[in-house]
Amino acid sequence: MNEKIDITLTINGRDYPIRVEPRKTLVDAIRDDCGQTGTHIGCEHGVCGTCTIIVDELAVRSCLMFAVQASGKKIRTVEGLADGDELSVLQRAFIDNHGLQCGYCTPGFLMLATNALEKNPQIDDEELLDVLASNLCRCTGYQNIIKAVKAARDELQARSPA
Repeated sequence: MNEKIDITLTINGRDYPIRVEPRKTLVDAIRDDCGQTGTHIGCEHGVCGTCTIIVDELAVRSCLMFAVQASGKKIRTVEGLADGDELSVLQRAFIDNHGLQCGYCTPGFLMLATNALEKNPQIDDEELLDVLASNLCRCTGYQNIIKAVKAARDELQARSPA
């Protein structure tokens, strides 16, 4: 039985009324039904972190969540990081510090790091490494990814009053 359900996904402040099977993953709904293809699909088992997005202020692996579970929640994807043509501090840091190679893992790392920095702007190096260790980079660009996230953290800390 392939009965579909009407839901609304709110992605980066925009509502997407869609009709999905209850078993459809959130990552597939975001990409296929909402046309937001910045969120990549990697292992489809929650291991690699490529599909990481932010749902109600929590970084989640969108391949492990059903679309129906996200209905009515606030979803942020990599498309929502920039403000128009103005890249976020973290996006600029990835460019400036060569924090990407093939770029496939980049959206997941950007969303994971964005969530970590928003939750704890004073995050120390050890905690940051612990958070970033949950995502995988097939090109082994870890050193520059770490360097980029630290640079963004330091810039954000310098901007905010103590």
